[in-house]
Amino acid sequence: MQLDEIKELIKKSDSTEIVFTDLNGRVRRLPVNPKNIQAIVRDGIGFDGSSVAGIATVDKSDRMLVPVLDSLKKISFRDKRTSLFVGTIHNEQGQRARTDPRYVLEKAVSEAYDEFGFQFLASPEYEFFLFKNDSYTKDLNTDNAGYCDADPRDRGENVRNHIIDILTDCDIPFEKAHHEVSPSQHEINFECSSPIVASDRTLLFNYVSHMVASEHGFHASFMPKPFDGQNRNALHIHLSMQDKNGKNIFYDKENEFGISLLARRFIAGILKYARQTSIIMASTFNSYKAYVIEKEAPVVVGWGPRNRTSMVRIPYATSPDGTRLELRSPDPAGNIYLQMAALIKMGLQGVRENLECNSPDAGKAYFQSLQKKIWDDRFLPKSMFEALVEAERSTFLKEMLGQRLYDNLMNLKTNEWEEHRTHVTQREFERYLPI
Repeated sequence: MQLDEIKELIKKSDSTEIVFTDLNGRVRRLPVNPKNIQAIVRDGIGFDGSSVAGIATVDKSDRMLVPVLDSLKKISFRDKRTSLFVGTIHNEQGQRARTDPRYVLEKAVSEAYDEFGFQFLASPEYEFFLFKNDSYTKDLNTDNAGYCDADPRDRGENVRNHIIDILTDCDIPFEKAHHEVSPSQHEINFECSSPIVASDRTLLFNYVSHMVASEHGFHASFMPKPFDGQNRNALHIHLSMQDKNGKNIFYDKENEFGISLLARRFIAGILKYARQTSIIMASTFNSYKAYVIEKEAPVVVGWGPRNRTSMVRIPYATSPDGTRLELRSPDPAGNIYLQMAALIKMGLQGVRENLECNSPDAGKAYFQSLQKKIWDDRFLPKSMFEALVEAERSTFLKEMLGQRLYDNLMNLKTNEWEEHRTHVTQREFERYLPI
């Protein structure tokens, strides 16, 4: 998209904004003066990086935000029309910030193509809750509907449709949408795209969902596990791999599961490094409360064709081009750029190391290993502490993120865990006060 074209497109907007993420994955936005768009595109616009989690320190805080021109979307809410860009973070003019999560994904995608000739199509599944408030009460739910329930029980359908309409107007076609398993829980899926575009769309989806929910008097929540005994919010990521000519190289008609040796090595890499990257896929202490049996969250580090209890699932495909894997361990509280980059990098490492894929999960993966141990490498980490230990030991994670971003992530997450560890909860009062 050319600059002159962009100038014309943003003229009729009420606001022009650049969105980006902090290291936690929270969407940040910076409204800018559209009259200055030419200078902003050329030079970037400054912001305080020390006030954005994981980006910069207070003694070296100046950062520049540069809009990605092809990311421009025109969004019409009820009370305003917004021109929205995704931004990249720079230390100074012409120098990308190594702490920009999007930069990590850009490098992973380039590495796959330059070293192997691989390219990818990705499609995240977006799950979220629609609540009455944005703060905790005992009566948060907006409905008591279940999976694919219809009106009048599904009281969030109008919100889903409104989100879909806005994103469709942004040339983002949806695939399907429905009420999910838990009360007040919803899912919207969009058609596949490149990993970077899919991640940019995730920022847009998060932003639009919050705005639209608010217009309808609801609060959209991407909290991983709001309730005991209910399913979590997941962010399942579907990924297929193509060669330079666009041929799907995950497919092999001779294999009993329809997947190639290359795909099995890719999966083996994901399995080998799953625990080391868990702090990215499940990035909050609340995330680990979701890894429980019978609630559609993975527990065992494994894979299986069509098996929704497996961490890596091979969905049924009606054509070779549809052959893909689905990673089921991430949740939407994390940073989508890092989650997508980790998925690609783990798979590439499996290809480099010529790893062998173990046998697929048989039946429900929850019950494959009945002997319980406190620390068990066959399982995904059971707590944020366990994930942090794995991350601290991991050479793979350090190399993937780079030392600076790795240090920032570990400081951020260690502080988050320590704050949680030392917080006295209502449950502790109820259990221990009578002692």
